[in-house]
Amino acid sequence: MDSDPPFHETYKTLFAVTKPLNNDWLAAVMAVEELELPSIDLTWLSLESPEKERCKNDIARAANEWGFFQVVNHGISRDVLEKMRDEQVKVFKQPFQHKCREDKFMNVSAGSYRWGTPTATCLRQLSWSEAFHIPMTDISSLGDTSIFSSSSLHQFATKVASLAQKLAEILAEKSGKKSTFFQENSLPSTCYLRLNRYPPCPIPLFGLMPHTDSDFLTVLYQDQVGGLQLVKDGKWVAVKPNPEALFINIGDLFQAWSNDCYKSVQHCAVTNPTKERFSVAYFFCPSYDTVIESCSGDKPSVYRRFSFKEYRQQVQEDVQNYGYKIGLPRFLV
Repeated sequence: MDSDPPFHETYKTLFAVTKPLNNDWLAAVMAVEELELPSIDLTWLSLESPEKERCKNDIARAANEWGFFQVVNHGISRDVLEKMRDEQVKVFKQPFQHKCREDKFMNVSAGSYRWGTPTATCLRQLSWSEAFHIPMTDISSLGDTSIFSSSSLHQFATKVASLAQKLAEILAEKSGKKSTFFQENSLPSTCYLRLNRYPPCPIPLFGLMPHTDSDFLTVLYQDQVGGLQLVKDGKWVAVKPNPEALFINIGDLFQAWSNDCYKSVQHCAVTNPTKERFSVAYFFCPSYDTVIESCSGDKPSVYRRFSFKEYRQQVQEDVQNYGYKIGLPRFLV
């Protein structure tokens, strides 16, 4: 049985009416400069001031100026990361029909497996990828019969959740906000891992459409194939892979909560013509009832008060109605 999703068959109408190689919008994304993100050595956080404070300041500066940065010496060994990648390959090599019935054949919740873009009306809206969305509460309860029950995945999930909490508290402190906010409002039940696979694609397409993340922050581990791109100073740039690093990006909720102190920037993944690409992302989210308030000192609030539940509902409504997410502009004062 074939393991790849039936992209060509499912979206044959889109391929018939679109000439992706001639689209200026895609050419601009594919031909971009490769840059190395600001790199933060987290070893400095275990030292005394002023090194510790300098490290915190570097984290806040990168979040403000880039919205993206990479961290090294993050506490997750190369051995764990490489084993997790091997397990991830095994997961996606399962027959496509088994992945579509993940609750029966793979012992994970129904709806965890997703691929393509069901709402796409043109190739510009198509994401050439497949993924498993696994809530942190499911990871802790997976039994030995689940294909996701590897110790490396559990170790990664535990450590990356702790790392996200630590970084969020630092960013809160440096923006003058209450650093205990995340301990009080971000719960395992609303945080999740997304295991991604981007199959080879003979023509240049998005593996994941340009978007911002609807969370506080995201922690990403990616392989060395490359394909992550983001907007910096109004233009798309490619992110240089780093086998020693985890990649951090600010989400919409942190931008709103920090009153635009930190930036949630557009990013995407692009396909490779000959190589498959793998990544794992951890999404640090609050409980659905958590209220986001963007007051910051004497500066007027940029956004009105809203709950995470309200934000998610608005995003889903916009995607359904327009085919894309509008995001924070919906919540401006």
